[in-house]
Amino acid sequence: MYGVRKVLGIDGGYKGFYAKNTITLTPKFVDDIHKRGGTILGTSRGGHDSVKIVDRIQDRGINQVYIIGGDGTHKGAAVIFEEIRRRGLKVAVAGIPKTIDNDIPVIDKSFGFDTAVEEAQRAIKAAHVESESIGNGIGLVKLMGRYCGFIAMYATLASRDVDCCLIPESPFYLEGKGGLYEYIGKQLKQNGHMVIVIAEGAGQELLSESLQSVDQQDASGNKLLQDVGLWISHKIKEHFAKKKMPINLKYIDPTYMIRAIPSIASDNVYCTLLAHGAVHGAMAGYTGFTVGPVNGRHAYIPFNRIIEKQNKVVITDRMWARLLSSTNQPSFLKPRDIAEAKKEKYPANGILDGKIVKTMSMN
Repeated sequence: MYGVRKVLGIDGGYKGFYAKNTITLTPKFVDDIHKRGGTILGTSRGGHDSVKIVDRIQDRGINQVYIIGGDGTHKGAAVIFEEIRRRGLKVAVAGIPKTIDNDIPVIDKSFGFDTAVEEAQRAIKAAHVESESIGNGIGLVKLMGRYCGFIAMYATLASRDVDCCLIPESPFYLEGKGGLYEYIGKQLKQNGHMVIVIAEGAGQELLSESLQSVDQQDASGNKLLQDVGLWISHKIKEHFAKKKMPINLKYIDPTYMIRAIPSIASDNVYCTLLAHGAVHGAMAGYTGFTVGPVNGRHAYIPFNRIIEKQNKVVITDRMWARLLSSTNQPSFLKPRDIAEAKKEKYPANGILDGKIVKTMSMN
């Protein structure tokens, strides 16, 4: 509609700007990519050299750059935008929020999140069937969520089969009164089985302390995480073996299966709206923005607002309270944690104090 006849795809993430050839994108080339998982352009870790990237943008005569990705990708986009502005180039830079973790702030949700939650249901259902089929069965599912537990939280709420959900934002402990071991023991005695969902970033401080590991980073500067699923499986088996209580634990890790599938219908529609919004914004002369819904209305958000912090689950907010009501799990919060939670932006729920208050609300 705008008369654009040449669209280039950058192969291999940021380093593709100066390390690889471009891919010419045509309507025919992209006709059925929404039916496939993954990315036709490829992706990579690291390789962000803003000077080299903007040099190539200039050399190729590119005047609009659309950057698709999560919070780390948007930080890179903001640096590219600043370098372009420093040089006084007439190049628009627009961001499109694509990450299953839903860790981009301000906007209501990111593209891919609904698909991840939907696919996570299959793993949780399998864990539930396995745990129900044998005495003292425990189904343990590890889901993505390096720094935030949105996938684990929403998958738990959608499933209704989960008895315990562990996320990075909510500390937990294993031993002693109110700890995870005690809760597992109670659930097995009452129901004979249980399902646990854990986000990959949960309990990392316990794991590091146990394994005495040294922090390492990947090429993008992200902390390399230990496999908390395998670790906690071993710890649970070890604990109940000492207690002479036989258990049958099945560990399911669907991490990359979830990330690799084609998007569901609602995400396909959402992706179309994001694409249209980004193009209309760039063509209207805006730059240095990300497109996305804010309180249900699509808006253009400056990069500096997008990258100033990560979107995380607020454990004093209603949604986490709803999860605690759904699973009936303890909050795992010690008195010190409760005091800190009450200082947060949102007031603490009664559930954090061990009091469940039933209310009716249209929210």
